[in-house]
Amino acid sequence: MESWADEMPFVAITITDKEGKIIDMNKRSRATFEKNKESLIGKNIIDCHPPKAQEIIKEMMSSNQTNAYTIEKEGVKKLIYQTPWYEKGEYSGLIEISIIIPNDMPHYVRR
Repeated sequence: MESWADEMPFVAITITDKEGKIIDMNKRSRATFEKNKESLIGKNIIDCHPPKAQEIIKEMMSSNQTNAYTIEKEGVKKLIYQTPWYEKGEYSGLIEISIIIPNDMPHYVRR
């Protein structure tokens, strides 16, 4: 994914195919999982998650659902957004976007 997505230090982007095989990762995503000392490209995203998350991912893949939540890990707060992607209207896999968010981020309701 050598493109604009590699220049975004606050967002990790991981892309899978229909079967859950990781087909692309931007620089931040690769760095996040660098501790594994091996590339995750070609690995199945299901195998990279604990059992509860595996069930959620399987459900997302079978029903084309979106899953979004926030986490805090090692003092860093993130928004995780996992959603199907499509090519010519056909389900093609999942995209996981992990965005670092400030701990004291304001929230506005606009009307």
